[in-house]
Amino acid sequence: MNRHLHLDPIVKFFIILIGIILLGITLKELQHIFLPFVIAYVLYFLFAPLNNFLGEKKIPGVFIVILNLIIMLTISFGSIEVILQSIDQFTQDLPEYFNKLNILVRDAARSMGIKDPYFRNFSIQRIIQKLDYKELAGGAFSSAVYLSGAVLLLIFFFGFIVTGHQAVYNAIKRRYVARKIKPMLKNIEAKYSTQDLITDDLPALEEKIEEEKHISEIRLESTIKQITIQIQKYIISKTALNFIAAVTIGLLFYFIGLDFSLIWGVLVFILNFIPTIGSAIALILPTLMAFIQFESAGYALLIASLTALIQTIFFNVLEPIVLGRRLGLNPIVILLSVLVWGYIWGIPGMLLAVPITAILKIILSNSKSANIRFIVDLMDQD
Repeated sequence: MNRHLHLDPIVKFFIILIGIILLGITLKELQHIFLPFVIAYVLYFLFAPLNNFLGEKKIPGVFIVILNLIIMLTISFGSIEVILQSIDQFTQDLPEYFNKLNILVRDAARSMGIKDPYFRNFSIQRIIQKLDYKELAGGAFSSAVYLSGAVLLLIFFFGFIVTGHQAVYNAIKRRYVARKIKPMLKNIEAKYSTQDLITDDLPALEEKIEEEKHISEIRLESTIKQITIQIQKYIISKTALNFIAAVTIGLLFYFIGLDFSLIWGVLVFILNFIPTIGSAIALILPTLMAFIQFESAGYALLIASLTALIQTIFFNVLEPIVLGRRLGLNPIVILLSVLVWGYIWGIPGMLLAVPITAILKIILSNSKSANIRFIVDLMDQD
């Protein structure tokens, strides 16, 4: 005789809460495994349209993975090479920028009537001399080793995800179908005896079971296809918007004459995956650079205004239109997700916070459960 355990709603709530906390602790403690895995799955969705096209052309999975890796490595090494050249140029011009900064701070201190010698005789070089270079070098080496390991693990995960995603889907499908037809099988078992089932109704019942399996498979395929398309739409659209905004801002800075326009463009692309906070940082840094380079508040204001205008157009006007209401997130949910994922995985977590939350919302929005629909409504921007 089956017994069903009925729990008080408050008990259920605390069990779920404890489970979420334990999951967060696990993700934080094992971030060196889970973070590359999540990034690999995001890359999988980015490459999915290309991979699906190649799969339809009967291209072997191994060659598809190799092509994906070649594309990723080409883009990565090309970007790194350009950024390193910009950084090299920046370090060569650093003494000039330091001198300009010293003059700006000293002049500002005098104009505001500040008599503190620290500001009256401000020297950024003196501050840098106090840094512990051994500790910085050790930290940089540790970070480089960690990053190398994470990249190798990411490539490892990506290869297995591309080739093994279909097998995971098939396993989920079998489990889903089995759960859907289980009540039917129980009803059959209760209604018929073994003899009756064999002699009379077996062909009809087998046909009915197969029909139910087919309906369940179609329903699951439709749901997963819808979820996959929505996730791909979010990731690809967001990446495209960030890229176009970055190119636009980078070109504007180049024509204005702001140094290192390429670096500012790259920062706009990366930082705008972090809502509000990232956009603010992407605005402040080039504004400070303009103030130091041109020694003019007017130029700094121009850079700030253009950056704010372009980011507003792309991320406050175009983004909701492109992504649509279904992918919109409540600003409070966005803030909380950035804080939570930032705590769990640091800066990479902040970059992934909104994509992860949007994907979670997409998955939950396909559920018919009233409780889950309530959670989706809380996450919604309207």
